[in-house]
Amino acid sequence: MTRPLTGGAPASGIDERHPPIKPRRVSFDWSGTPLHWVPGDPVATHIINSFHIVLPEGEKWFIQCVKDARPYIRDERLLEEIKGFIGQEMVHARSHQGVLDQILERNGIDVSKITDAAAKGNAERPAQMAALKEKNPRAWRRRLRFELAAVASIEHYTAVLGQWIMDNERFENAGVDPTMLDLLRWHGAEEVEHRSVVFDVYKAMGGRYPTRVAAWVVSLFFLYWALIGGSLYLLKQDPTVTKRVTPLRVYRAYRRSVRQGHVPGIFKLLLGEAPVYLKPNHHPSKVCSTPRALEYLMQSPAAKAGGYDPY
Repeated sequence: MTRPLTGGAPASGIDERHPPIKPRRVSFDWSGTPLHWVPGDPVATHIINSFHIVLPEGEKWFIQCVKDARPYIRDERLLEEIKGFIGQEMVHARSHQGVLDQILERNGIDVSKITDAAAKGNAERPAQMAALKEKNPRAWRRRLRFELAAVASIEHYTAVLGQWIMDNERFENAGVDPTMLDLLRWHGAEEVEHRSVVFDVYKAMGGRYPTRVAAWVVSLFFLYWALIGGSLYLLKQDPTVTKRVTPLRVYRAYRRSVRQGHVPGIFKLLLGEAPVYLKPNHHPSKVCSTPRALEYLMQSPAAKAGGYDPY
């Protein structure tokens, strides 16, 4: 069964304050994972592999934004949640880097053109922000709020996608590689767990609705580029794909993958969430299910291998 992309609602309609957010040590052995870890479906494989390309540096950018805001946060509980968020995102970045190093690189797929550019941007950002803060503190605050709003938008989508991945039983029927499936579900569960943190940081920094909408539009284009452009980039390098990679062929294969439940409908994911996220009174606690996330995290093979003990 594949549940709707909006996931489940929390037990109550009020803003959720979840159990303490803690990073979990995880361990993944990629030695037996094939390039096409969705058997017979390179398009679905590489659509999701697109996330592996952008996440290592993307997560580091998320961390930078939250760290910049942290000195201005007065809510002690939110400060604790920020600490847990940063720890989880650091582990996410390392774990997805392992896919790039041990699966894609092993199969002759080079993504350094994208990752190097992203790493360069992350390396330059602290100096840029420091210079802007010294020259124009108000402009620095506006930029930080916009970046936080963009991260909050992306965090909404990663939480909704994480809920979908946890609930999608068709992965097992398709014979998806169990190690990769655990990575996706573990990461998705933690995205659900900490889905409110950046949104709450944005609000605490004085973020308002118009900026949230504008940042959502920018995030939408980024996610579209990451999924569509990234999958085409990977398919063109895939040594096992012998037919010419054309948009029409990829689109037909993508539609087949959606019908089989291997990937969500991208346009439905991106645009279908607009009425949810863009409600003026929206809060992340109103979508997805923390109990479901914690349930998976208690049984995740990678978390158990890393020594995680929920008790």
